[in-house]
Amino acid sequence: MPESEQITARHSSTIPRHVAIIMDGNGRWAKQRRLPRIAGHRAGVKSVRRVVECCIDTGIEALTVFAFSTENWRRPQKEVGLLMELFLNALEKEVKKLHQHNVRMRIVGDRSRFPMKLQNRIAEAERYTSDNTSLTFTIAANYGGRWDITQAARELGHAVERGELEADKITEEMLQSGLSLSDLPEPDLFIRTGGEQRISNFLLWQLAYTEFYFTDTLWPDFGKESFFAALESFASRQRRFGRTSEQVEREVSL
Repeated sequence: MPESEQITARHSSTIPRHVAIIMDGNGRWAKQRRLPRIAGHRAGVKSVRRVVECCIDTGIEALTVFAFSTENWRRPQKEVGLLMELFLNALEKEVKKLHQHNVRMRIVGDRSRFPMKLQNRIAEAERYTSDNTSLTFTIAANYGGRWDITQAARELGHAVERGELEADKITEEMLQSGLSLSDLPEPDLFIRTGGEQRISNFLLWQLAYTEFYFTDTLWPDFGKESFFAALESFASRQRRFGRTSEQVEREVSL
């Protein structure tokens, strides 16, 4: 039995519905090999492909990856430019493959700062894959968790200004409905590669009850075996959501 089927068979009730990943370590991977940083980012695209395949094989509903943060504009201009080119090339090469595997792809974040050619290609890719149902693959690009919450709060503020909503009637559900991933289940499992142990302004609201998994593996080296190790770790945890262990165990036994 393939490893993906073994994972599914052993832990069918504990497979995460939604996995979120910070893909860290591309630059260090390249530096170790005395290659330019962009070579690490190109190698990282192959890891994305492997993880998408794993998600499809194991029945995961949603995968969200952090590709470019609002803070990444601070990087050297040359590197940012090369990243934009890589993003465009990856869309051109990968979207058809995603569509063939029934994957819905979309981008969340503030697109206005991207070159118009890239904005157009993003819109085309989203339209092309919009009816696919096997996996929702979301790329967070020029995204920040604080930005996400701010733009949702701003929309509620506009509704109050227009007299459509009273400020003291605003609920968590209203704010959440304005967030970028409001139509998806909140992430069950968050993975960060590269040895760092922080969330770096990624999905701040959505990660409230997510299980965290950190690994020293650099993103270009993160393959199927690494992904299944993260799933095994997730499957071994008891998710209580504020309840006691006894309550959870009682509920499972019913």
